Amino acid sequence: MSESAALDPVDCARRLMACESVTPARGGVFDGLAGMLAPLGFDIHRFVRGEGPEGSDEEPVENLFAIRRGSTGSRHFAFAGHLDVVPPGDGWTSEAFVPEVRGDLLYGRGAVDMKGAIGCMAAAVADIPREAGTISFIVTGDEEGPALHGTRAIIDHIRAADDAVPDLCLVGEPTSVNRLGDMMKIGRRGSINIWLEVAGTQGHVAYPHLANNPIPRMVAMLAELDALHLDDGTDWFQPSNLEITEFDVPNRAHNVIPGKARARISIRFNDRHSGKGLAERVRAIAERHGGTAHPVISGESFLTPPGEFSGLVARAVEAETGIEPEASTSGGTSDARFLKDLCPVIEFGLVNATMHKTDEAVALEDLRTLARIYRRVALAGLHA
Repeated sequence: MSESAALDPVDCARRLMACESVTPARGGVFDGLAGMLAPLGFDIHRFVRGEGPEGSDEEPVENLFAIRRGSTGSRHFAFAGHLDVVPPGDGWTSEAFVPEVRGDLLYGRGAVDMKGAIGCMAAAVADIPREAGTISFIVTGDEEGPALHGTRAIIDHIRAADDAVPDLCLVGEPTSVNRLGDMMKIGRRGSINIWLEVAGTQGHVAYPHLANNPIPRMVAMLAELDALHLDDGTDWFQPSNLEITEFDVPNRAHNVIPGKARARISIRFNDRHSGKGLAERVRAIAERHGGTAHPVISGESFLTPPGEFSGLVARAVEAETGIEPEASTSGGTSDARFLKDLCPVIEFGLVNATMHKTDEAVALEDLRTLARIYRRVALAGLHA
């Protein structure tokens, strides 16, 4: 046993869920996690990054890096996740930040995405002895937001400490689909958003020769982009897709040719592409139609090839659930897109059916089972 008695994963989850932590999270919810880990012998490092006003991408974000070092030269296994949540919205049966057990389910915002998983991580390490190796927690308050001052800031902190880079990292995103254990994520597609603009010359609709309408050029640009065939997918990734997500012409008058047209596209791409390459391709199309393109790359695609790490996760899951998880790269982005620059990373967590929904809930037994799975994974990772 470690320095503290075992932790109950259901109680850990409830303690974290009771803290209102709409992104970006700060304060109380980090107090709660630190209060679980410090008695287990973890050194807690908390810091805030970002200096902008409320509601901006630069809004202050709290982060936590907790580490319990094993013997010199021992392996280092990291758990990672986020304590911020999306706004609860209206229509909850009970209070979103007053976790409530009804039947065999625990209700509350963050139950599966992903305070429940972080509670399971804390419970999982409670009785792993220090001599097993180094264990750390990489936990941000800004995964559901812009993700500018969250996990990337913790990575900077870790790299500044020469002995703190983990050998393996498990992210607790809710990857399971129909039942706990049926899917883990060994990679993710990349993501890029590109803002497009075509400038024209405003004028009266009755005198088009004195104006320059930007809309036809924007429509032609979007038609060409929409017709692009990026690829047919790969062995591990589905085809890349480009979607038009916004089209705006700021014009409130019926008899005015507008002076500007704007649009936005979003591309989710596999490992046949890079964000930079796609940005250049779109920029060339935009310029051909007299427009401009301003890309923001949210993350590159990545793959942790099936092997030793995915194998030990699969064995731990099967030992506790009786099923072998499917290795997948489906879904949206996560902070694994940053963590993959540190070490091999895999995502595994709770059933995602209610994430971001009203009356988000997790099965009590799933929390207990997940804590046991995480303990097996950590021990196997430390002895790999």
